[in-house]
Amino acid sequence: MVYIKMKYFQNMFLNLFLATLLFINTSCRNENRGASSTPIKGVPELSVSILTSANSWVYESPSQTSKIITKEGIKNWSNSNSKIRTYFRVEKIGDIHIGLHAKLTSGNSVIKLTFNGISKDIDISKTSSLKKIFAGTFKIDQAGYYYVEIQGISKTGNEFAEISEILIGGEATKGDLYYVKDDVYWGRRGPSVHLSYQTPKEVAEVVWFYNEITVPEGNDVIGSYFMANGFGEGYFGMQVNSETERRFLFSVWSPYSTDDPSSIPEDQRITLLKKGADVTTGKFGNEGSGGQSYRKYMWKAGNTYKFLLKGTPSVNNSTDYTAYIFAPEIGKWELIASFRRPKTTTYLTRHHSFLENFITEMGDKSRKVYFTNQWVYDTSGKWYELKAAKFTADATARKDARLDYAGGVKNGEFYLKNCGFFSHNSIIDTMIKKDVNGTPPAIDFNLLK
Repeated sequence: MVYIKMKYFQNMFLNLFLATLLFINTSCRNENRGASSTPIKGVPELSVSILTSANSWVYESPSQTSKIITKEGIKNWSNSNSKIRTYFRVEKIGDIHIGLHAKLTSGNSVIKLTFNGISKDIDISKTSSLKKIFAGTFKIDQAGYYYVEIQGISKTGNEFAEISEILIGGEATKGDLYYVKDDVYWGRRGPSVHLSYQTPKEVAEVVWFYNEITVPEGNDVIGSYFMANGFGEGYFGMQVNSETERRFLFSVWSPYSTDDPSSIPEDQRITLLKKGADVTTGKFGNEGSGGQSYRKYMWKAGNTYKFLLKGTPSVNNSTDYTAYIFAPEIGKWELIASFRRPKTTTYLTRHHSFLENFITEMGDKSRKVYFTNQWVYDTSGKWYELKAAKFTADATARKDARLDYAGGVKNGEFYLKNCGFFSHNSIIDTMIKKDVNGTPPAIDFNLLK
């Protein structure tokens, strides 16, 4: 009997000992398994990830932007003069925690991170994979756009770091946040903005559409298209193509819907009727297809340029469109081109203007344009002033990827503004009105060639 009891207690203690070991071992495994997702003690939560590939630019350097900002984020970053800015918008004030999702394949580096005027140095060591690096806690004192700026201080390897995301958290991030999450190409180009002019009810069929453009000094940013005379089948305006090239551009879409101009059937192609001196003509694609004409001309910011467009039905169910430009440096109306569009019988419709950026590396630069004098001339032989317009914006603006867009009236003139991450935007789909000019353009149509 004693032997049985002793054996019983020995087995009980052995089982208890083994169970204890099993519990300890299991607890350790569970703790290790959760370590990667558990915040490091003392480091605030960084719950929002902002893609550097979609929201970053190298300040004042489009060439460095195209080199450093890649589809995978910030890479090839070796120039200590490069200041990389990542933009986002917040609607709530309070503390904001900022960090990086970064890696360094060789050596060690020190980078400076600046937010809202406060800078901190960050040490980065070699790591084989991306890791979260906490930079510090800063203050948001008012709603609007902000940027995180990073600049390389020192490095022992080939680059300062690879950074896929800027990480943020804290009280200021608990409200609405705005930044580009998808459609990266269009997000980097920035929002396009438009004015749809309201034609008075008494206007008959519109034969001529007249408009004037003034780009303020400092707003003639490379990659800008200031489109003056938009119509149902095309557009007419002026561009900044590079530091050494600017254009007046006039295009008419084919009635055949395609992005490949070579696929347009013969009977649906745009036909060139005539063109002006020094004007290049050809085809265009990628945003619909059709006939295009442009004249290289170094127009100047601060000067006002006049645009005149004619649209009338023509032979065999077609419509002819003719565009003229008046540059103050020349002092007379000059022909850009005249195109015939098949399978179309119409006068000018959908009179509008727009402003867009067509170079992604310039999506961080703000630009503005004034549209100063709009008139239409109808089949009754009268001029009518366009005094009201509807302000609209594209899908990038409507999906809240970018809120740096505006349009309205200032000093009696319509204006449009976009890009550059300014904080005071306009309400989309609002009607705006300007003061009456009252003096129609003095144009002798018989003198136009």
